[in-house]
Amino acid sequence: MKKVTGIGGILFKSKDPDAMNDWYKTHLGLETSPYGTSFEWRDSEDTTKKGITQWAPFSETTNYFEPSAKDFMINYRVENLEALAEELKKENVTILDTIETYDYGKFLHILDLEGNKIQLWEPID
Repeated sequence: MKKVTGIGGILFKSKDPDAMNDWYKTHLGLETSPYGTSFEWRDSEDTTKKGITQWAPFSETTNYFEPSAKDFMINYRVENLEALAEELKKENVTILDTIETYDYGKFLHILDLEGNKIQLWEPID
């Protein structure tokens, strides 16, 4: 079973997310919105399939990354999140919540060995 298929996003804390978006837009040309920016790419095995990787600054006071004390969270793209969650349970990986489904995919949060919160995302491509 394939587990991680790519990086879905880089999420990090910022003192001023709006200013951070503006800086990256002005100096590095990112087309930002209040949610950061999305980098679109094509699958190397099937170039008709598109994917995105999200880049997003969050407020430094967000509790979204808790219980991790880190100022970042990585989102990994996965296939078959339900099966992966069952496998992770058997491997005694700390699972923080239940799978949530949105119109753009399914999400689950886990902790790695050092307590970093990780977001798993099964996108609807």
